[in-house]
Amino acid sequence: MTTITMIHAAAPPRRFPGPSCPRRPFLKTLKPQLRILTLTNSSAHPPPPSISAKPSSQLRKTRNTAVDDDSKLTALRSLFSTPSNAIDAYIIPSQDAHQSEFIAECYMRRAYISGFTGSAGTVVVTKELAALWTDGRYFLQAEKQLNSSWTLMRAGNSGVPSTSEWLNNVLSPGSRIGIDPFLFSSNAVEELREAMTSNSHELVYLYEYNLVDKIWNARPKPPSNPIRVHDLKYAGVDVSSKLSNLRSELSNAGSSAIVLSMLDEIAWLLNLRGNDIPHSPVMYAYLIVEADAAKLFVDNSKVTREVVSYLKSAGVELKAYESILSEIKSLAAKGAHLWLDTSSVNAAIASIYAAACDEYSGGVGSKTKVRNSTTGHSGGPPAAIYRPSPVSLLKSLKNFAELEGMRNSHLRDAAALAQFWDWLEQEIQEDIVLTEVAVSDKLLEFRSKQAGFVGTSFDTISGSGANGAIIHYKPEPDSCGLVDAKKLFLLDSGAQYVDGTTDITRTVHFGEPSAWQKECFTRVLQGHIALDQAVFPENTPGFVLDAFARSSLWKIGLDYRHGTGHGVGAALNVHEGPQSISYRFGNTTPLMKGMVVSNEPGYYEDHAFGIRIENLLYVKEVDTPNRFGGIEYIGFEKLTFVPIQAKMIDMSLLSVTEIDWLNEYHSQVWEKVSVLLNDSPREWLWRNTRPLEKV
Repeated sequence: MTTITMIHAAAPPRRFPGPSCPRRPFLKTLKPQLRILTLTNSSAHPPPPSISAKPSSQLRKTRNTAVDDDSKLTALRSLFSTPSNAIDAYIIPSQDAHQSEFIAECYMRRAYISGFTGSAGTVVVTKELAALWTDGRYFLQAEKQLNSSWTLMRAGNSGVPSTSEWLNNVLSPGSRIGIDPFLFSSNAVEELREAMTSNSHELVYLYEYNLVDKIWNARPKPPSNPIRVHDLKYAGVDVSSKLSNLRSELSNAGSSAIVLSMLDEIAWLLNLRGNDIPHSPVMYAYLIVEADAAKLFVDNSKVTREVVSYLKSAGVELKAYESILSEIKSLAAKGAHLWLDTSSVNAAIASIYAAACDEYSGGVGSKTKVRNSTTGHSGGPPAAIYRPSPVSLLKSLKNFAELEGMRNSHLRDAAALAQFWDWLEQEIQEDIVLTEVAVSDKLLEFRSKQAGFVGTSFDTISGSGANGAIIHYKPEPDSCGLVDAKKLFLLDSGAQYVDGTTDITRTVHFGEPSAWQKECFTRVLQGHIALDQAVFPENTPGFVLDAFARSSLWKIGLDYRHGTGHGVGAALNVHEGPQSISYRFGNTTPLMKGMVVSNEPGYYEDHAFGIRIENLLYVKEVDTPNRFGGIEYIGFEKLTFVPIQAKMIDMSLLSVTEIDWLNEYHSQVWEKVSVLLNDSPREWLWRNTRPLEKV
């Protein structure tokens, strides 16, 4: 039987604060070789043998020598046998303590110990072996960056074991497996524990310090960037009202307190923004909200006088980041019914609360789930309420001010993109040699001149030719490809503004695309149009709509292996839940009025080209002539206004309705964006928004 051992004594303070779209993990089953998308019609359209994809990660210089990597493993293993640890293996995930998609450099422990710098992966080190699991986006990169001390586990390939299966196979029964409980969600630990039950392994929580941190010489310091107040004109609802709404949710659930650990939820709820993580305007913090109190656990050095005054007026108390566990124990001591979202809250918090419940309720408190309560504190034993965080859904439903900010920021972003595309086409026409990175940097230059620009919302995907087929491609300055006028060019990029978050993909050709490329592009466009025009009854989950975007590709046996749409925050994370549009039907969250989602079907032909067309949409009510069942029907409104290249379209494939959609879209692009442009960029916009006719 698997047991969990907690090595923490009094749970010493931590020394530090704190993964459906093409940029998120999505591959489940892959061929043994790297195949981002298997070309279904390969016999008819074989990829040119002279073209090979160049993932930036594959071209990146190997940072660590074999000696360096071996010395790190030796140092790490030396900690296994210390009396306070006594473990046989150690698992190192990619996450920080808040399950963030992007993380600060000081928390990139998996990258430090292995040398593998991809964004997704898990490391397991035993006394004799070291293995890294990653998905098909990163096979080539991992092969280059791992030395001979490591085994690459190509996750999703047939016959490749999971981390728990591998541990069961290589360790003797009854072994002790160490983890940093701050870096695993409560659900993830439970799954790991259950998977190792058959071999009676013991999962050991190492609270005192992270083993990688202990050996990491010159480890970067935790971020200490100042927090800023998110202006009410962009937030739309003041923090007092948001806290009041949350407390109503707590009362209805019979809960007296909730702990929030997702950074974007905390930023949204308190109308605060930070700069601790690349691309995401959030700060490392925890938040506990009770019926009559709210406590923000954060590094005090980040809190300006303005923020201190702001939080005080909102009734929010500041606490040291490292004191979160002691506060959790205090909640149990006073009989709190604590709301925990076990999909996001880390195992350290969940386990400390469960242990404290046992202590204060005679060993039964941690197993009690409260259903109803009319008071802030029950007066009885403490108990956990396991439910998804209510803030996740509340945050996804944009209010008027948030939608207005998204609209305005997208128009400024569109102006920057018009300037960029005009510049790029001129450079190509003059035969200027441009690298993929130079192009990305130039786009950043145009965006940075727009009012309210804060930064990028993710690493720009700038891929020419075969590199465009690498869905998670990121060019590197010292080794990236050149932008080739004779090949397709895919650009997926986004920005953070004070009033909104953008994410857009366009695929263009600077010369003459082949008939096959035009057909593929047109079928992707048809899917994009079909989803954009979809009307559906309320309470429809996103997976129901995913087929709309794939139907035209399916007709000729083509597809793509990523979700069609993800949620987007308002001046927050570019990826947010709970909504999505994906073939994964496990997410039953309905699309609701005010949500923002991406619409990004694509097609990728290995070693040749990639195509993706992406706009952001917000969900709105649609006035239909009938309302079957008396329910509302909803659809989408576009936020993104950038031309879709006409030369890439095979007009013979489009219906009259689809042509009308394109012409209407381009008419809106001209009307909304031209007023923000002058001279050559305005002329470029005019040329690229002219009406098209059926051939």
